[in-house]
Amino acid sequence: MDVLLIGSRGREHAMALSLKKDERVNNIYCIPGNGGLARIATCINMPVTDFDSIMEFLDDNPNIELTIVSPDESLAGGLVDLLNSRGHRAFGPSAGAAKLESEKTFLRNVCEKYNIPAPYYKIFHDYQKAKRYASKQPFPMVVKTDGRTAGKGIFFCKNLREAENSLYDMMIAELFGNAGKCVDIEEFLVGPNVVVMTLTDGKTVVPLPAVKAYKRVYDNDLGLSTAGMGAYIPAEEYTEEIAKKAYDEIYVPMVKALAEEGIPFKGVLAYSLILTADGPKVADVIVRFCDVESQVCLPLLETPLLDVINAIIDERLDEIEVKFVDKAAVCVVLTSGGYPLEYNKYIKIEIGDISDDVQVFHAGTKLIDNELRTSGGRVMGVFSMGETASHCAKEVYDNISKISFDGMHYRKDIAKDIPSDK
Repeated sequence: MDVLLIGSRGREHAMALSLKKDERVNNIYCIPGNGGLARIATCINMPVTDFDSIMEFLDDNPNIELTIVSPDESLAGGLVDLLNSRGHRAFGPSAGAAKLESEKTFLRNVCEKYNIPAPYYKIFHDYQKAKRYASKQPFPMVVKTDGRTAGKGIFFCKNLREAENSLYDMMIAELFGNAGKCVDIEEFLVGPNVVVMTLTDGKTVVPLPAVKAYKRVYDNDLGLSTAGMGAYIPAEEYTEEIAKKAYDEIYVPMVKALAEEGIPFKGVLAYSLILTADGPKVADVIVRFCDVESQVCLPLLETPLLDVINAIIDERLDEIEVKFVDKAAVCVVLTSGGYPLEYNKYIKIEIGDISDDVQVFHAGTKLIDNELRTSGGRVMGVFSMGETASHCAKEVYDNISKISFDGMHYRKDIAKDIPSDK
């Protein structure tokens, strides 16, 4: 069978490498793909929102028996719904279920209605009302865009001035376009942050290993929020007790809530959790494999990815065992200078002799005249797995020194804050 991946990130590169090992998979296509994917898949230069062209491509390639949809704009736009209606086998949630990520208002309303632990919040469409509300709240506080911003529209405000500046940037200056016309002001939750991706066929829920993710652009969690600057496994703060509490109070209730709302969820539900003194609470939800988190999780997956995806689509996830290699893993993301704001593109990338036990996942890269160049903000992820996260981090950073492009930026503290690394 042939498989089509919709997307161009490190997540798609990691999925393609997993699928490439499966003898049942003949050819892999990717829309639009990237410079790394071009070496193992056929990349089609087509926008992920051009649904008519995607359908035409699938009609012209009947050997494609599975389409995996990841970009948030494709999911929110209803590509999976369209694929299913045209008889194509597709992996990903419906547009209705994708609102958990694309609309903060929807997520917060579901959490509130079904008593799923989450921060206290208020939604605002009016700038002056948002300012007045912020002036009466304790600090720090969190200000988020209601719409999609690829993880960038989140501000952690230490005082009123920062809150007012954030609200102005979102609602008046339109830093994030229409996504910031409506904002979500939330209480600041105290506790470690972990990301847990869960698999669900709408009935069964299977959590993947918890990931310690780094979202802020600079070391020591400074600077703007991003879609991810690095991650590692295992997340030691996520104990068995916390895992059970999260499963019973968040993962299962969320799937049941969506079914109750008439929008059953099939796919990957990923939770950004704050592990507070009162237990885990939902800071955000992603409705697909997360990018950098997938780059540390998928290489550890022992169960064939194709089996996992088919079990979810066919609603028989309870019939398979999802197994992972018992190892640590670290991924560090290399970005273009200026990310997550403005940055230059098409800068030449030099990659030296990378160690055999290190994998480079491409994201914002492109082959131009057979030369590898940057094409996005998050350029690539450098990954290693081994016995301890500390060892993996050393391998990753040793090999990052063999990669260069003008303006290259990366955090230098990934997996350096591990309380005990056995």
